[in-house]
Amino acid sequence: MSNRKYFGTDGIRGRVGDAPITPEFVLKLGWAAGKVLARHGSRKIIIGKDTRISGYMLESALEAGLAAAGLSASFTGPMPTPAIAYLTRAFRAEAGIVISASHNPFYDNGIKFFSIEGTKLPD
Repeated sequence: MSNRKYFGTDGIRGRVGDAPITPEFVLKLGWAAGKVLARHGSRKIIIGKDTRISGYMLESALEAGLAAAGLSASFTGPMPTPAIAYLTRAFRAEAGIVISASHNPFYDNGIKFFSIEGTKLPD
């Protein structure tokens, strides 16, 4: 069992293709998050991303993991992070997920989760 901490102060971030921002890791992350979220009964997840090209690949891996855990996602396409937080709360989705690395270089990307209330998840 690994004691490695993947989540930082604002989700998981890093260079695309280097651990942990790989399709394989994001697939596993989607599955693990899906298993936890499925315990709450809701199956509604909202996923948004910024305009980085890698976002499409990571979104597909995340969706596959969530689907393997029995959840389905609604996709917003490119959208600002605060909008995903708002939509998560407005639609009472079990979670909102944003694929973005904000102001970081184009070769980076990240994943951030929002609660049903549209707030960032605590460490």
